[in-house]
Amino acid sequence: MRFAVWYLIVGALLILMALSGTALRRLPLSTSMLYLAAGYALGPAGWGLIFPDPLVYSRMLEKVAEIAVLISLFTVGLKLGLPLRDRNWRLPIRLAVLSMMLSILLVTLAGMFWLGLSLGAAALLGAILAPTDPVLASDVQVLQAGDRDQLRFSLTGEGGLNDGVAFPFVMLGLGLIGQHELGAFGWRWLVIDVAWSISGGLLIGGVMGALVGRLVVYLRSQHQESVGYDEFLALGLIGLSYGLSLICHCYGFLAVFAAGLALQRVQERSGSKDLSSQKQTTGFQNKQTQEAFATDAAYASAYMVKEVLGFNEQLERVAEVGIVLIVGAMLDYIQFPIRCSVFALFFLLLVRPLSVWGGLAGSNVARDQRALISWFGIRGIGSIYYLLYSINHGLSPALAKEITSPTLGIVAISIVLHGISVTPLMSLYSRRKGWRAIRRKQ
Repeated sequence: MRFAVWYLIVGALLILMALSGTALRRLPLSTSMLYLAAGYALGPAGWGLIFPDPLVYSRMLEKVAEIAVLISLFTVGLKLGLPLRDRNWRLPIRLAVLSMMLSILLVTLAGMFWLGLSLGAAALLGAILAPTDPVLASDVQVLQAGDRDQLRFSLTGEGGLNDGVAFPFVMLGLGLIGQHELGAFGWRWLVIDVAWSISGGLLIGGVMGALVGRLVVYLRSQHQESVGYDEFLALGLIGLSYGLSLICHCYGFLAVFAAGLALQRVQERSGSKDLSSQKQTTGFQNKQTQEAFATDAAYASAYMVKEVLGFNEQLERVAEVGIVLIVGAMLDYIQFPIRCSVFALFFLLLVRPLSVWGGLAGSNVARDQRALISWFGIRGIGSIYYLLYSINHGLSPALAKEITSPTLGIVAISIVLHGISVTPLMSLYSRRKGWRAIRRKQ
């Protein structure tokens, strides 16, 4: 009977989202807010159908969050179609490095002097909260591969990069509490956890994405082979890049992001034409048309990227449903006193803006874009993964509870506040952008 109820609830939720998805885009609501509420209702505080205690089921929940992050990072890489030499990359890199480090520093200080945590625990909390979320930030991501809008490109690139760049700071926090080897004067952390793991992950992902992409395009355009199964290509490239990077002791998140980015860049290197200009591509009316585009040397790589991206975006939505439902159900397990509530607002309203303005100091960014980048530092699945990863790497139950409460609280508050504000703020931004374009023409 319990499974029957589960089928009923999940089926009803999915159909509801399918029917109301278009209407939700016009309202100050996000799908993540509805999943969060549904998860809370299904958890111990509601109907009691799921009991995802983060301390009891941390290993299983870590794997679920890990898969969700991998899918989203590969999708983000596929969306970013600008070459690395493009100056637009400067902003997301500054956000993912300088702004993130400032955010970790501010949270570390607040954790020590406000929440009463030790240096190591406070630094770990800062690292857990550091990455912005590429899954829940889909409404502020780039609209197409060649999108050069500074706001959208910066937030999309930041979300793809900092999920991996946060890893060495998580290891630093674990090292400061005695759960990871840092080496004398931190040499091991600097050489292995920072230099090698970051550069190696990016290199492995970039090489794998480029090699696999070029091989598929070659086989399709020259020999009319390997047509179809683009969903296998997507999952296979994620698994190949992630597995190889872990074997080499590199950061798999960065590898998967780089693999998606490299696969997207195959389109430019092969001189492939843009499918969006072809009326026939709207829907691909029949199998013969699909195969014609897939094997045409002028369109083969663009078709491959389009199909892989389409599959990954659908997979990303399914992953979002599962993980945010679990987060909603986990809210009953946290203790969120007044100081944690104030700390959450401090983080979202002060830490994020200060870190963004500090990281982007001196850059040529319009005031409204800078303000929106400061606000849309959405926290979500990346933070959940790092929380569970830390729990599984030696945190004491008492310390795990201390870190779990502010993390889950900030993620939940972020989902609600950013979900309410994303539609009106992005609509206003689009109108202001249109007005500026009209004035420039005049």
